[in-house]
Amino acid sequence: MPRFVAFLRAVNVGGRVVKMDALKRHFEGMGFSEVESFIASGNLVFSSTSANGLDSKIEVALQRALGYEVRAFVRTLDQLAAASAHAPFPERDAAAFPTYLVGFLSKELDAAGVERLSVLSTKEDLFHVRGREFWWLSKHHQARPAITGRALEKALGQPTTLRNVNTIRRMVERYGDRKRIS
Repeated sequence: MPRFVAFLRAVNVGGRVVKMDALKRHFEGMGFSEVESFIASGNLVFSSTSANGLDSKIEVALQRALGYEVRAFVRTLDQLAAASAHAPFPERDAAAFPTYLVGFLSKELDAAGVERLSVLSTKEDLFHVRGREFWWLSKHHQARPAITGRALEKALGQPTTLRNVNTIRRMVERYGDRKRIS
């Protein structure tokens, strides 16, 4: 059965705390199997017989269960491995900057979205877009970004959720067994 990763936005931030075992039960209630959470920030790995409409199915079910909107950004394990392997910035820069994130999107950015994001780029905040992901390398610590989430989403023209590149790499190491990748 194919394996997927759901990156949930608005889980365990801003006072909205959801235990990972509760999220796991919600996912099992949606008919998913082999559900596992990865750190307490809304990363769930699961199996599903169908790939169709997973983002929407998860969003509707969690809205009903939790009482607030939770955006879901679903990727296959192969897509996650590709995002992990992509290295858009020189290694020396990636090592020198304290914040290196991958942003997940529901759909690819159009040319206008790419242009708006490039306007945010400076020597201290670098962006790279590929498909439904973007990479953000910043000299600012994640706890004190120079670019707010609101400004970022305005530039993108759509919601996003961000994960540290190291988190993505650890997930691929843990779940990227070639026998299990869909």
